[in-house]
Amino acid sequence: MILCALIIWRLSYTCFTGNVNNNNITVTDSSKRHRLLSEAWPKLHGQDNWVGLLDPIDPLLRSELIRYGEMAQACYDAFDFDPFSKYCGTCRFTPQSFFKTLSMATHHHHYRLTRYLYATSNINLPNFFKKSRWPKVWNNAANWIGYVAVSTDEATQHLGRRDITVAWRGTVTRLEWIADLMDYLKPVSSSNKIPCPDPNVKVESGFLDLYTDKDETCRFCKNSAREQIISEVNRLMEMYSGEEMSITITGHSLGAALAILSAYDIAETGTNVGGNGRVVPVSVLSFSGPRVGNVGFRERVEGLDVKVLRVVNVHDVVPKSPGFIFNENSGPILMRIGEGLPWCYSHVGVELALDHKKSPFLKPTNDPVCSHNLEALLHLLDGYHGKDERFVLSSGRDPALVNKACDFLKDHYLVPPFWRQEENKGMIRSNDGRWIQPERPNHHRSFTMHE
Repeated sequence: MILCALIIWRLSYTCFTGNVNNNNITVTDSSKRHRLLSEAWPKLHGQDNWVGLLDPIDPLLRSELIRYGEMAQACYDAFDFDPFSKYCGTCRFTPQSFFKTLSMATHHHHYRLTRYLYATSNINLPNFFKKSRWPKVWNNAANWIGYVAVSTDEATQHLGRRDITVAWRGTVTRLEWIADLMDYLKPVSSSNKIPCPDPNVKVESGFLDLYTDKDETCRFCKNSAREQIISEVNRLMEMYSGEEMSITITGHSLGAALAILSAYDIAETGTNVGGNGRVVPVSVLSFSGPRVGNVGFRERVEGLDVKVLRVVNVHDVVPKSPGFIFNENSGPILMRIGEGLPWCYSHVGVELALDHKKSPFLKPTNDPVCSHNLEALLHLLDGYHGKDERFVLSSGRDPALVNKACDFLKDHYLVPPFWRQEENKGMIRSNDGRWIQPERPNHHRSFTMHE
């Protein structure tokens, strides 16, 4: 029985993988990919708003989307969300070992992680912030929410520019936080924390609070997430001044909203303008993100030439919120009616819509968490070649990754659901034979690489 199932797995995997020759879609070898990437990156990052690159999808663009999606996925894989851990709410790894410990693909090793990002947990966003049950914990007010990394000299040569990447963490499991998105829009300029000249530019209040709030009594949050990212991007811009550069921001779920908001902020404040006056392009490659702001926000982002490509699953409820009634899909009359209301939202940028029903690996489900899962979305990207093209995996990326944190693969593939977990849930045997949680050496000194 097991042997038969394994044979079925291999046959089906072979059937739905390999090179695709339709519409000149092919998988390039590594050296050619790097050569092409160094030439094509401006278009892949939205120079022409991805016109002609999505249907059929450009193979290099697909590869880049998966690469940045994996950098967003790393935020989940590295986050300690176990309330029985004294380090709940932190990153489980030091910056120096981050990519290596996660066993990520070689091209991720060619980025150097330069700063961890933290936010104060006083914001009311259910299921985003995690706290330990231990009486003595690493911190009572902060949570790790992402990181900043920069390409090494070797990667820069392959990429054709020095790439500063920011990755934001999203919610970890359930989707209760969506209910809070029926809150209200408020002007970006209302807090005087982002110097927006237009009071009509508005974003969802919870996103703005998460991005700008701080706690001066907390070592990790004495500066807001906004201040942390602006100062770090400024530092890297100065360090690599004179080089050709890009700023790429990624995130999934709520992290996708933070990606768009921070990209806007970088452009609004001129953080992406070098000392020589050269403007470094800012792009967002986001996954399963909600709407962030109103029409004024969308127009301001696009006017600042921030490029946004949003990858979504058409069955996912999160990209449809907030703004269930008044949104970019509403007719002009309805939008005029809702323009002054605090619940009138509009998506930013270009959308790449995928459909999990097209994948022969995935089973029917009504579980909204599966439809929202980032690994499932990366699987869909790997098999997507165009709206009317057959689903064929292009890179050999293992479909088993889909079930890391959900139950979405068809049962006959024999991949257990929710299989990813830390060995022995992080417990180790001490010298006296007792099972304990180990200390994390230098944990509190690892949140930034340049203090």
